[in-house]
Amino acid sequence: MTAPSTTVAARKGGRWIEHWDPEDETFWREGGERIARRNLLYSVVSEHIGFSIWTLWSVMVLFMGPEYGVDPAGKFFLIGTATLVGAIVRVPYTFAVARFGGRNWTVFSALLLLVPTVAAYVVMEPGTSYTTFMVVAALAGIGGGNFASSMTNINSFFPLRKKGWALGLNAGGGNVGVPVVQLIGLLVIGTAGAGHPRIVLGIYLPLIIGAAVCAALFMDNLTPVTNDTGAAREAVRDRHTWIMSFLYIGTFGSFIGYSFAFGLVLQTQFGRTPLQAASITFIGPLLGSLIRPVGGVLADRYGGARITLGNFAAMALATGVVVLASVIESLTVFLIGFVALFLLSGLGNGSTYKMIPGIFRTRAVERGLTGEAAAAYGRRLSGASMGLIGAVGALGGLGINLAFRQSFQTAGTGTSAFLAFLVFYGCCFALTWAVYLRKAPAGAVRAESKPTLSYAEV
Repeated sequence: MTAPSTTVAARKGGRWIEHWDPEDETFWREGGERIARRNLLYSVVSEHIGFSIWTLWSVMVLFMGPEYGVDPAGKFFLIGTATLVGAIVRVPYTFAVARFGGRNWTVFSALLLLVPTVAAYVVMEPGTSYTTFMVVAALAGIGGGNFASSMTNINSFFPLRKKGWALGLNAGGGNVGVPVVQLIGLLVIGTAGAGHPRIVLGIYLPLIIGAAVCAALFMDNLTPVTNDTGAAREAVRDRHTWIMSFLYIGTFGSFIGYSFAFGLVLQTQFGRTPLQAASITFIGPLLGSLIRPVGGVLADRYGGARITLGNFAAMALATGVVVLASVIESLTVFLIGFVALFLLSGLGNGSTYKMIPGIFRTRAVERGLTGEAAAAYGRRLSGASMGLIGAVGALGGLGINLAFRQSFQTAGTGTSAFLAFLVFYGCCFALTWAVYLRKAPAGAVRAESKPTLSYAEV
């Protein structure tokens, strides 16, 4: 057998690594870990900027005063358009890594972010047609795909025992791109004024180029990584893929939807100026991003299903606080409830994503597999399902923005939208309990209740 350090360095050409075996502890110790961590670092950088561009229009709408001729409903539709495209492109982005190589796709997907950024720079002025704004907002959605390809790529670099930490750091670092672009928007509004949105875009142009250059210089492609179309088909047929997609709508869909809408809700419902809104908008997404790894840690300790169940109950309670604040028109109470929603959505992101490998490990046990065979089946199916779950979950952001648009268009407030969200969280709570925590009746036999591993433990 070739020495691990030599094997790690062996390349087919360019930055392609021919052999990769992170489960081999000697291989990992003598060079694999160093390479994996380097790829993780620059993957986070690219994904971070991708999230910023995806949520760019949550900032741009704050610059759009009356002279732009776009009402609140139109602004919600703009950010909803970006959300929709970002959710859809996650599916092809998931498979692009195996087709083109993780490093190659990271370079390409980073450079592709120049398209929506330059387009926004060109059109961001009064007098531009609403149709043009819609097209450019849709282009920004490609930034949402970077999450899927980045997670798929990093998943291949790390051993099973390190995946939770690596994927949590990768996802959290990417999510922080949301509050960062909002902070930059705040700084621009606070210093140059609301009439200069192009400064925000000008800041991101060199950052995008820098991320692509770093990926080209320091990241690697893995030759052994291939698309498993059989696993993808099997994951699509498994009901748990769709159940977890529904639950992820409640957690990540809430996070990304509220991140897009927070500032606009403050302006529309509470009459905040662009500066006042921007000074608050970043707080929720920042806290939600930072707490995501905590959800994973709690899920490790107490079980993802239990944490997710309690989390949806708390989200329903926080939504009730927001509804109350909307009725009594209290900005302070509204902010308390809304920031709590951000925290809980971030916590739920960690616990739901942590459930996925455990669920498919349990499915393997149900099929009679044991040991390494069960673990391999779980890795195969959970990896195939994550891209789809992430894509469907992101569609929740579109639902939130469309609900806000309709609510403000018909009633002038977001109260009815929040009532709809409260009902949805109640459905998520009931589904989590019924599928993953409900006890079988005495004497009954449930397929989900194998004595060696139960869904309550995922």
